[in-house]
Amino acid sequence: MSIFDRLLAASAVKTAMVPRENALPGRDTAMPLRGENLVTHRPMRGTPDATGGFGAAGIGEWGPDLQAVVLAGGCFWGIEEIFWQQPGVYTTAVGYAGGYTPNPTYDEVCTAQTGHTESALVVFDPAKATLKHLIELFFTSHDPTQEMRQGNDVGTQYRSAVFGLDDEATRLAVATAERYEPTLRAAGYGPITTEIAPLAEAGDGHFYYAEDVHQQYLFTNPNGYRCHVSTGLAFDA
Repeated sequence: MSIFDRLLAASAVKTAMVPRENALPGRDTAMPLRGENLVTHRPMRGTPDATGGFGAAGIGEWGPDLQAVVLAGGCFWGIEEIFWQQPGVYTTAVGYAGGYTPNPTYDEVCTAQTGHTESALVVFDPAKATLKHLIELFFTSHDPTQEMRQGNDVGTQYRSAVFGLDDEATRLAVATAERYEPTLRAAGYGPITTEIAPLAEAGDGHFYYAEDVHQQYLFTNPNGYRCHVSTGLAFDA
């Protein structure tokens, strides 16, 4: 087998979703999470529920005045950076979602054998930042037509996804994609391949916080890697 053939074979493995029964086993213990976001100086996880746990989604409770959505658009370092800068965003965190391996490591996710995609949890005040604006920003901040990649980053862990925490977020994401796709097609792009689902129905339904080194990575490493293959196309007025 030639080097080219081996590269193609490796790429095919990385872009095929692993079946649940074949996913890496992971572990029961969650990654340690520091007390606050380095940029917002607010918690990255909500408060525990009455049982002391953080709910089925793993993110805790944020109270009646805040909402949350999980967004995946390639390398999670840059996606988180885009959203922590937005007015009305209360806090952000990076992690893994949409797959089956409990409490995966970054290295495990990079094997494409967990089913997870690199994701950013965005918690926001809807009185100051609308979900509509945040989802539009998400679609224009990367190329949502590239399926299992963003630019040179190839693999299921780089797939585009919107995982809503309620039905409203899922409906709005679907409607936003349908509104944006004609603009993309008119410019020569293919169909939007973004995975849109309630978080509860995406993989095992859990957002797993990534290791501390990845949290607000581009704040501590401002010259670090960014890979967002934006189409440069805006939504029609």
